[in-house]
Amino acid sequence: MPKVAYHVMPPEARTSCVVFASPHSGRDYPWSFLRGTELDEHSIRTSEDAYVDRLFECAPQFGAPLLKAGAPRAFIDYNRSADELDPALIEGVRRTVHNPRVASGLGVLPRVVGNGRAIYRGKLPLTEAHRRLNRYWQPYHAQLQSLLDQAHVQFGLSVLVDCHSMPHEAVDNMTRIGSPPPEIVLGDRFGASADGEVVDRIEAAFVSAGLRVARNAPFAGAFITQHYGRPARMQHAVQIEIDRAIYMDEKSIRPNSNFHDFRRLLRGVISEIASIGQAMERPLAAE
Repeated sequence: MPKVAYHVMPPEARTSCVVFASPHSGRDYPWSFLRGTELDEHSIRTSEDAYVDRLFECAPQFGAPLLKAGAPRAFIDYNRSADELDPALIEGVRRTVHNPRVASGLGVLPRVVGNGRAIYRGKLPLTEAHRRLNRYWQPYHAQLQSLLDQAHVQFGLSVLVDCHSMPHEAVDNMTRIGSPPPEIVLGDRFGASADGEVVDRIEAAFVSAGLRVARNAPFAGAFITQHYGRPARMQHAVQIEIDRAIYMDEKSIRPNSNFHDFRRLLRGVISEIASIGQAMERPLAAE
């Protein structure tokens, strides 16, 4: 079993209402898990948002905590609801209302990695699903809500920045004539998970760094943005997807020659996003 459900990198002083989180960058693959899979150690990592936690690890320097997954996505997916259990993978689970994520094998306990290859040789017992939910999913989300609650108490609002990466092919086909594809995709559930001003300021931080930004296509946000985005309660959630080709070799799953330069570029973006939390405290809280 993975050693821990999550890691928290707290700031020395909490000066921002922003919480950065990386739910898919966990890379603790214990042998007890790997020996029960159909995949080798390299193939199983293809569903991982590799190195995203390293890209955002400077966030505490700007007064905002960073929450990182301890368990890998292939083991348990923190960006799914706890009830998104796959009857094709887990014994004793009844088929209910059609869920496209579960049907495709990408439930809270994934059945496949991103390219559709099966993870397991057979089914898992329901007791194993409950064990993973209790030991990993529940603690991760309890910690995330706690960080958001702390921000709300201190600043009157909270902003969750949910950090992900996307395969280059996901945006490569979005190229229009004379217009290159986006490098960053912001997801706010089409305005449902965050106030427009919050998203505007996050987008401006990336654009000022020279990055091309799109919203909600092809990724509008999944469970985390849907669950935690409550703008009416002053709790905002925005998903960030970064084109992996910018900073890593997708085939080898290793940082490429641009990794360190891109991480330095993101440092300025992260600083700007964290300062949004400071600047927004009064105007939004007064509305």
